[in-house]
Amino acid sequence: MPGFREVQYYLAGIWLLIRMDPRGFRFLDMSDRGVNRSFWAIFWCLPPMGISWLWWRQAFLQTMPPRTDVGALFYFRLGLVEAANWFVPLVFAGLLLLAFKKGERFGPVIVSVNWLGVPLSYVNGMLLALVFFLPQLVGLVSVLLLAFMLAQVFAIARILRMIFYGQGLMVGALTLVLLVPSLMLSEYLQRFLGIYPV
Repeated sequence: MPGFREVQYYLAGIWLLIRMDPRGFRFLDMSDRGVNRSFWAIFWCLPPMGISWLWWRQAFLQTMPPRTDVGALFYFRLGLVEAANWFVPLVFAGLLLLAFKKGERFGPVIVSVNWLGVPLSYVNGMLLALVFFLPQLVGLVSVLLLAFMLAQVFAIARILRMIFYGQGLMVGALTLVLLVPSLMLSEYLQRFLGIYPV
């Protein structure tokens, strides 16, 4: 598992790519080994995931009858949703790249998106923690969450522009493929698994 210093190094590369600085590629391992190691980003995201799960548990219980409780199965199902949100968009991105005969750039996309997920998860976790501990700030946090979503789109699009040398159509299509399925899949799976607040 990459250590803290190594993750800092990768995140420095991500930041440079967002700033459209090609030096960012030097900070990222785009080899097959680097692609595999980039999935350790999931484990670095576990703390903010835990915060989001606690917030979701609270939202779920507020819609249920009094004295309702949830057990380990509830968190297992949340974990399935998180896994689907992480891997399904990458599968769609891979299929899109194969269709356009750009499969050789799938590795850089995986590495970049995986490591970008770390700071995004922590920002999202901090915003949900504000709602969890200071529910009176829900209005402000809603605005901040919207700004966060726009920033996420901006960051992914900027990184993809660096990977695909400004090919606007490919950048736009991949940005949608990486974001839209997660939004649609989350609600569907939450409802299907019975963990959606009603």
